[in-house]
Amino acid sequence: MINHGRIACEKLRSKLMSAEEAAKLITSGSTIGMSGFTGSGYPKAVPMALAARIEAEHKAGNPFRVRIWTGASTGPELDGALARADGIEFRLPFNSDPTARDRINRGEMEYFDMHLSQVAPMAWQGFLGPLDTAVIEVTGIRPDGALIPSSSVGNNKTWLERAQRVILEVNSWQNEALEGMHDIYYGTALPPNRIPIPLIRPDDRIGEPYFRADPDKIVAIVETFAPDRNLPFTPPDKAAYDIAGHLIEFLRHEVAKGRLPESLLPIQSGVGNIPNAVLAGLIDSPFENMTAYTEVIQDGMLDLLAAGKLRMASATAFSLSAEATQALNADMARFRHKMILRPQEISNHPELIRRLGCIAMNGLIEADIYGNGNSTHIMGSRIQNGIGGSGDFARNAYVSIFVTPSTAKGGKISSIVPQVSHVDQINQDVQVIVTEQGLADLRGLSPKQRAKVIIENCAHPTYRPALNDYFRRAKEHSYGQQSPSLLNEALLWHQRFVETGSMLG
Repeated sequence: MINHGRIACEKLRSKLMSAEEAAKLITSGSTIGMSGFTGSGYPKAVPMALAARIEAEHKAGNPFRVRIWTGASTGPELDGALARADGIEFRLPFNSDPTARDRINRGEMEYFDMHLSQVAPMAWQGFLGPLDTAVIEVTGIRPDGALIPSSSVGNNKTWLERAQRVILEVNSWQNEALEGMHDIYYGTALPPNRIPIPLIRPDDRIGEPYFRADPDKIVAIVETFAPDRNLPFTPPDKAAYDIAGHLIEFLRHEVAKGRLPESLLPIQSGVGNIPNAVLAGLIDSPFENMTAYTEVIQDGMLDLLAAGKLRMASATAFSLSAEATQALNADMARFRHKMILRPQEISNHPELIRRLGCIAMNGLIEADIYGNGNSTHIMGSRIQNGIGGSGDFARNAYVSIFVTPSTAKGGKISSIVPQVSHVDQINQDVQVIVTEQGLADLRGLSPKQRAKVIIENCAHPTYRPALNDYFRRAKEHSYGQQSPSLLNEALLWHQRFVETGSMLG
């Protein structure tokens, strides 16, 4: 139920109104900065009310669409509702909603897929244009007007500062014990005034626990009681656990060689069933006193904290299943001092990733035999989600690891191909590739050396002969020998799938 005491600032109580009244303050064609990162901390009521208003305007024959900026993906009450209403003209920097994805792939919505670390700086530089309205979920408002952040931080600090007007959702479903968990750093600046960020360990606190907000810009406050809703998690399958096994054995090997300390280096993990399987595998590993410097705290990381294997997790948001969310809220006092939530321009900052020496583990849709990675597009042109923060970490990590099952669609698609149909991760940024078949350590290898290791260790046995045949013929007939390619065949596997539903010849 709604806790009216969450708004402790008497001056701001006069701005309380319904979601429908707040939505009327948003005009067609405006740009809105929404809170939210992986289904956590996003506004729930105002976007739904805005979607209903847009539908009514469309029925009346009036055009009404808006531009949406967020931290990353959000939930069905935001992206889903507005996409179903055909209310989104332009979207950045990430999307995982299926309705919005369909509209993007039909050409009905413009989508700018961005490195997550670049969003706030580009907004400040003015390249993205003006920000009309910020709609931000918070846990509460203090007597002095400071805003208690919610279950994600994302780009909220930037939206609150850049927007001409601010609408707040005060969500009393969010645990009050979130107060004090956040570290909001206000020391970033544009060149030539930029200074080093004073963070040298994942558990350093360098900022403030609250958002600052100009009270004169706050035009509406809406009270809500609504849970975060992340996409359902697929339980890890045998392939995911096999990938986890290969990866943990690799980490053991690196420790034995003296290239990693016994407590490892700060872990970064992408979202999904394979990363969760890797994190679960770390519970029974010999590694102790670990830390995480990542984008999201997901189920496996919460389990590591509970097991005492992980000392501290720094992120910008939670990305938890419903069961893990319930467990966290029931035991928040136990976890709250072991977690820090920061703005994503800090959690994903390239300088900090390199300084801390993160071990980056992210997913791929496909990789080619030379180690280039495709993280975003199916068959070259159909967007799946977005690059997210994988590029931020891959380019700057101490070790850059990418994981993927060797096949998809019941074996009709090979995840190891002659040439990726879309490049997100260039081969210079991909150091290790892992599938359930094995692990390819690509560090220090030339393209042709990489091809042998990737085909032998990562490709599915069904596709391995065809890959070897392509590689052999490419070396004989390619225009050059640095990265041998048959231009008339490099994407033939993808074309075959589009035409027949299978890459198999």
